[in-house]
Amino acid sequence: MAEHEKHKRALIHVLHMAYSGELAAGYAYSAHWRSVKNLEQRAAIQKIEQEEWDHREIVGKMLTILSDGPEKPRELMMAIIGRTVGFSCFLMGWFFPMYFAGRLESANIKEYENAASHASKLGLADFEAELLRLADVEREHELFFLNVVQGHYLLPLTKAIFKWGSPLHALRNSNSQ
Repeated sequence: MAEHEKHKRALIHVLHMAYSGELAAGYAYSAHWRSVKNLEQRAAIQKIEQEEWDHREIVGKMLTILSDGPEKPRELMMAIIGRTVGFSCFLMGWFFPMYFAGRLESANIKEYENAASHASKLGLADFEAELLRLADVEREHELFFLNVVQGHYLLPLTKAIFKWGSPLHALRNSNSQ
């Protein structure tokens, strides 16, 4: 029973993080696509924004099934972060918003895979399958942003500092399924 409770608490914790993280992402992407001039990229980021809102709804339903809900202080903090990041997209050009969006998506993949692992240990096969599907969608987001930043003159330095941006990294994420 202790092991079951440990996994349930861990799953709920990751779902809280994901739920609020999707709020920040939704707000950030809502501004991000508006700041982008390239129409194809703009449409892709709009689609990513909608998928983040969809993920939030799915994770919210999972929390409800687990008899839990959002953490209000985290929600407020992430709303502020998302709006601030979104506003900054209008100030800093295109490279850094694209780079950090990709880096964030990379972390989201791991977050959803971690949640799926806990769901598996709890025998929640439907949760596990859905969380792995969400990880796959986040992987598509990561690859989009990775493709956008490839070849930019700031990428080598930024990659060296922040440890994301290599096509090999995305392939490792893709093969870790």
